[in-house]
Amino acid sequence: MWFRHQPQSLSHTSVFLARSKHIDSTRITTCQKEITVPSSAARQLPHRRPTEQPAPERGIAWILLVTGAVGWMGSAILVLERLRVYADANYITSCDISPWVSCGTVFKTWQASIFGFPNPLIGIVAFAVVITTGVAMLAGARFERWYWLGLQAGVTLGMVFVVWLWSQALFDIYVLCIYCIVVWAAMIPLFVFTTVRNLARGVIPAPARLVRFTSEWAWTITALLWVATAASIFFRFINSFLG
Repeated sequence: MWFRHQPQSLSHTSVFLARSKHIDSTRITTCQKEITVPSSAARQLPHRRPTEQPAPERGIAWILLVTGAVGWMGSAILVLERLRVYADANYITSCDISPWVSCGTVFKTWQASIFGFPNPLIGIVAFAVVITTGVAMLAGARFERWYWLGLQAGVTLGMVFVVWLWSQALFDIYVLCIYCIVVWAAMIPLFVFTTVRNLARGVIPAPARLVRFTSEWAWTITALLWVATAASIFFRFINSFLG
C-alpha cells in the first residue's frame, strides 16, 4: 500500500522543493534589491568636492625668510658697532677700510639717526617681522589680505628709506658703509617679490598684463636693480678707488 502512494508523495515533495526554491529565489532577489537600493540612492545624491585650498607659497616664504635674515644680520652688526662707538669714541669699526668706506664716519652724520635714534634699530624690528612671516608661511600659515597690505606698506616704506640713504651716501656724505649696502641688497628682492606676490594674488588690484609682466620678469627686475646699485657706487667712487 505504501508503495502505491509513493509516487504521489514524491510528486508532493517535488512541488514543495520547487516552491521552496521559488521562495528562496524571491528572498534572494528581494535581498539583492534591498542591498542595491542604498547604493543607487547614493548615486543620486549630489557629489561634494573637497574644499579647495590655495597652493602653499613656499617661494615667497623662502624669499621673506632669507632676505629678512640677511637684512636683520646687517642691522644687528650696525647696532653692535654703534654701541662700541658709544663706549669708546676712538673705536675703529670693522668696516673702516678707507676714508671712502667707513661705518664710523657714517655714524657721525645726522642721516644715520634721522629719527633721533640709530637707523639700524628700525631694521632690527622690521626684518624680525619679515622673518616671522616667512617662517609662519613655511609652517603652513596663511594670512589675510589686510596683513599683506600692511606688509606691503612696510616694505615699500623701507625701500623708499633705503633709496634715500643710498642717495645720501653717494651725493651728500660721500662715504660708503658696507653693512648698509648689505641691507640695501636685501631690501631689493624683498620689495620686488612682495609686490609681485601681492599683484598676482589680487591684494593690489592691477591689470592682467602688469601682473603677468611682473610675475615673469621678477628675477630680471631684481638683477637689474642690483646692477644699477653697484654701477652707481662704482662710477660715483671710481676716482676715489683708483686715486
